Amino acid sequence: MKLRTKIHLFTTLLMVILLALMNSGVYVLYEQLAINTEYKQLKTRGEELLTSLNQLTDETATDPMIVLRAYMPSDGAVRVLNASGKQISSVNASLEIEKINLQLSKDENYANEEIDGIPFIMIETPAIWIDGSVVRLQMLQRLNEVANNADLLKLILVAVTTIIAIPLLLSNMALSRIILKPLERLNRTMKKSGTTGTYEKIEKAEVGKDELAEIGRTFNSMMEALETNFRKQEQFVSNASHELKTPLTVIESYAKLLLRRGFTNEKLSKEALEAIVNESGRMTDLIAQMLELAKNKELASLTIKQVDISLLLESTALQMRQAYNRTIELYGDSFLFVQLDEQKLKQLLFIILDNARKYSEDKIMITTTKHEKSISVAIQDFGEGIAEEHIPHLFDRFYRVSKDRNRKTGGTGLGLAIARELSERLQIYIEVQSELGVGTCFTLLIPFDLEINKGERK
Repeated sequence: MKLRTKIHLFTTLLMVILLALMNSGVYVLYEQLAINTEYKQLKTRGEELLTSLNQLTDETATDPMIVLRAYMPSDGAVRVLNASGKQISSVNASLEIEKINLQLSKDENYANEEIDGIPFIMIETPAIWIDGSVVRLQMLQRLNEVANNADLLKLILVAVTTIIAIPLLLSNMALSRIILKPLERLNRTMKKSGTTGTYEKIEKAEVGKDELAEIGRTFNSMMEALETNFRKQEQFVSNASHELKTPLTVIESYAKLLLRRGFTNEKLSKEALEAIVNESGRMTDLIAQMLELAKNKELASLTIKQVDISLLLESTALQMRQAYNRTIELYGDSFLFVQLDEQKLKQLLFIILDNARKYSEDKIMITTTKHEKSISVAIQDFGEGIAEEHIPHLFDRFYRVSKDRNRKTGGTGLGLAIARELSERLQIYIEVQSELGVGTCFTLLIPFDLEINKGERK
């Protein structure tokens, strides 16, 4: 069953039930009020009859039947019963009413019964008869007017219900269309995306401020993100294939050269083997960095603890000095403590320092500065520098400032991409300033404490 049909059935059924309950309530309430009104009028008439009967004596010449007939309801009867329940006297408006007999319960003020579709009401009260005996005085009335009014009320309720039902049904159809139209548009767009393999978006999703419009905007945002990620993935696979193909081609070329020439030419053999080893190492580094990027995307938990930035920089700089025999100078205050993941921060520093080492021959300067909410770490090299138009793309995967830049330095084009992933995890802002012929400065703004969810913290 379609959602539209379900909405129509549910709302229609609910409307019918509510209208039936409302109409039943109105009808029962009217009937009860009408009968209570007739009861009060009949009771008043009975009290007047009692007053008149009390004024009668044996000496008076007035016939009690005349008094009973005078107070008899227009379409009813008055009956006098003795103590044993036997009828002493009665006056009836018609022979039909004479045959009607209602029984009054002890706890009821009046008896009410419907006979042949016509309601009847009867009250009973004790009285003193003209001979001084105690009798029961019954007054019975047929409620023709109440029955006629009830029938008329039924017709009115049916007519009003019909009149109300029409706009309700129309509004129900309009509401279901309002609700389902965006969903149908979403369904069509999803089917089209699945059929064509494209990232289709919902048209006119920006209109409206309700939840349905928000769903459309969210879907469009999701499709844009999927398309962007797919394009990046395509570009990444293309770049990775190209980067892996280059060292493999070199290895294959030198291997074939050795197969053809053999190892008789020592100089040529050494050159070939060195090239194979270098390209194999480069390919290994490239694969390792690609795996590192994939691991960073998994958003593993962070091991948060107190870290002294000054001590971490000293140990990192010492390792770089020993490994590459380069001059690295440290400036700034000591005892600079932050709360973050020490290993990931050390990895980030290694990437930035290694980048400075590769693209400069002079010394490298590290300067730390304490701010109100963060600590800045500036890593300055004095290499050839980077043109301003390249700076926004430095952290893109496989981006090259120049064609032979990474080839000369042995870079893979993934180091700064990994640095960006790490900085986003650690909530570290990286700023790059560079001037051609002067050098490049990477400044890291490290917050004192990370704002992360409990699930990300070990």
